[in-house]
Amino acid sequence: MRISVIGCGYLGAVHAASMARLGHQVVGIDTDAAKVDSLARGEAPFYEPGLPELLRETLSTGRLIFTTEIAAAGDAQVHFLCVGTPQKRGEYAADLRYVDAAVDALLPHLAPGSLVAGKSTVPVGTARRLAALVAEAEPDAMLAWNPEFLREGYAVKDTLHPDRLVYGVPDGAGSDAGLRAEALLDEVYAGPLAEHTPKVVTDYTTAELVKVAANSFLATKISFINAMAELCEATGADVTQLADAIGHDARIGRKFLNAGLGFGGGCLPKDIRAFMARAGELGVDQALAFLRQVDAINMRRRVRMVDLAREVCGGSIVDRNVAVLGAAFKPDSDDIRDSPALNVAAQMQLQGAHVLVTDPAAMANAEKAWPDLSYAPTAQAAAAGADVVLLLTEWQEYRDLDPTAFGQVVAGKRIIDGRNVLDPAAWRAAGWTYRALGRP
Repeated sequence: MRISVIGCGYLGAVHAASMARLGHQVVGIDTDAAKVDSLARGEAPFYEPGLPELLRETLSTGRLIFTTEIAAAGDAQVHFLCVGTPQKRGEYAADLRYVDAAVDALLPHLAPGSLVAGKSTVPVGTARRLAALVAEAEPDAMLAWNPEFLREGYAVKDTLHPDRLVYGVPDGAGSDAGLRAEALLDEVYAGPLAEHTPKVVTDYTTAELVKVAANSFLATKISFINAMAELCEATGADVTQLADAIGHDARIGRKFLNAGLGFGGGCLPKDIRAFMARAGELGVDQALAFLRQVDAINMRRRVRMVDLAREVCGGSIVDRNVAVLGAAFKPDSDDIRDSPALNVAAQMQLQGAHVLVTDPAAMANAEKAWPDLSYAPTAQAAAAGADVVLLLTEWQEYRDLDPTAFGQVVAGKRIIDGRNVLDPAAWRAAGWTYRALGRP
């Protein structure tokens, strides 16, 4: 099929390359000329394992091109909207400027029978509003909503081999327009469907709710175990063993029950806040009131990390040398949006500590966004002369550190495991004071 992808950020770049890998003719369109030039050279403008190789492979076939010209979308049968929906400054609500701008730019280039497929995470009601604009511009064109479920670090796999496909189609499943939209999306996703990927065909509003409901559930699960961590710290219990024990219950499961510094990034925090804002607009804010506590628990973990560092340093972090291992909000990513690690580092610096931050992939982004922090190229360089080490992003290379060798570069053998991924016995045996959130 001929496909256009509007917006070539994290979601769009991965989607465009993956669609080309599935055999389609794809044009990726973005207003950022530098980003387009980078992608056209086969260079990903962000860190995502497997994406550079996929870009080079698909560009070499001629099935994938990138441009800044929206007119290049003119002969596409399906147009994917992949632009960002960040949180509005000073509000909880989602900022839909980029979605609206993308649709406005695309409307003059719609052809009869074409399909606009939204992938961005949007508030309920957005698809219906945009569908009216599409119908006005081209009565024989349609809009569907096809939410994404990518995990950073696994985005290529999640696009080529998704765990489910959701189609929000005009007038709901089974309608004439809905069947036409479903048929086009089935052709797009013929490869994954041949692998028996589950498919849910529904109406616009349900499809819009799927992504934010999923993210809210995951955020709730993370904050639940972090609330348990607070209780464990008060009682001397071990939250990791608690999670193991309750995770054996098939109704609960062990995934996302990892207590620690909490979640960040460009999805969970802003999505649950936008969800709360939209619920308020719909007059059902009480239904999502619990998400305020989910958000509050998550943010408290950052404050607790600073307090724990102060405890292990004898009551003060003023003039203490602090090594922060990790800047990205999660491993296998260079995404620093709402990064708990950088938030903690900045808090400690403001309170008088001398902080050195390191990260295998996110250093350039961190230095640009947080220029007042100091940075080091490696864990060993960051920890040289440190009074305390904070592991805040669970990169494998930090998990694999040798506590004996690492202990030779620090001034004080104190480590706080903000992600509960190290072996306490091994570190203590090497002479370290080991502390972690939710563990004795």
